Amino acid sequence: MIPAKFDYVAAESAGHAIELLAEHGDDAKVLAGGHSLLPMMKLRLATPELLIDIGGLDELAGVSVDGPDLVVGATTRHADLAASELARAEAPLLAYAASQVGDPQIRHRGTIGGSLSHADPAADLPMALVALGGTVVVEGQAGTRTVGADDFFLGYFETVLAPDELVTAVRVPRRPGVPWGYQKFVRRANDWAIVGVAALDGRIALANMGPTPLRAAAAENALAAGASAADAAELAADGTSPGEDLHADREYRRHLARILTRRALEHETA
Repeated sequence: MIPAKFDYVAAESAGHAIELLAEHGDDAKVLAGGHSLLPMMKLRLATPELLIDIGGLDELAGVSVDGPDLVVGATTRHADLAASELARAEAPLLAYAASQVGDPQIRHRGTIGGSLSHADPAADLPMALVALGGTVVVEGQAGTRTVGADDFFLGYFETVLAPDELVTAVRVPRRPGVPWGYQKFVRRANDWAIVGVAALDGRIALANMGPTPLRAAAAENALAAGASAADAAELAADGTSPGEDLHADREYRRHLARILTRRALEHETA
């Protein structure tokens, strides 16, 4: 398929990109790595009149420490995040999740900001951010705001981003040495998760068990009350609303959520 006709602008700065978004509204889309947006454009599921390329903005890339948080710029590539010694030391769950995205080609072009903004409920990084209790830094003409991961995702491919807002960074609490678990079930190594689970310090996040990455609240509450990993995992699918497709029906996804949660909790890595 061939995308519909569009104009293209390489943003000179984050501020320039925000100005263009404000000027063009819903007719504009932000391009970083392109691995989420371009396939949708080829299928005519997205038909922006203007693409605003922020992929070359160094000000939005990189991994650093700011007090208690690890800060990851929005245009940081998955491969760079996965290889970052700082990320692997301070937030290893996030670095590992980045290493599980797609295949090497996707990891070397895709960005963390693009993955979060695309808001696919089966994706690795939204689930990891929810498990980590991270926040998303958003900038627009009204200024800068931070949004908790639990509140950032609203529905299938839907976030709290206003038409003139841009994800500029991600912040996660530094958790060196804290055990974590990560499991996902796929048909092939580079596929989207049929179901995914990320767990850290009593927080459990699920991928592809509803329209957004979800907290396994019942399982979390059971752990907090002293339940074993096995007993808590039996509650992992409670309150979820998984969909059905050619890969799995709802009950199979609920079964996977319970199994993968138990594995994530019982095989945590420090």
